[in-house]
Amino acid sequence: MENVLYDLYNVILDRQVNPQEGSYTCYLFDKGIDKILKKVGEECSETIIAAKNGKKEETVYEISDLIYHLLVMMANEGIELQSVMDELGARAKKIGNLKQMRVTDKNT
Repeated sequence: MENVLYDLYNVILDRQVNPQEGSYTCYLFDKGIDKILKKVGEECSETIIAAKNGKKEETVYEISDLIYHLLVMMANEGIELQSVMDELGARAKKIGNLKQMRVTDKNT
């Protein structure tokens, strides 16, 4: 599973340095960070709505769109996928502090 993310990220990186006409990824890079972030926001909202409506297949589709656009944003900003994977790995090893989590939840 993890390889799918790396494979997709590598395709995105390749499009960044080797643009191909008609590529949606290249279109996003050409339009810049504002367009990329707009798409991240749109896909996030669509994911929330699909989940709220209890539509599992649609939610999976929207999550996939969101992840793709996040990967484009990461590539645009020079953020390596491995950095995110390392952070998630570190978080998976932590035992949550419920008191700290409640404070965080109240502030967001």
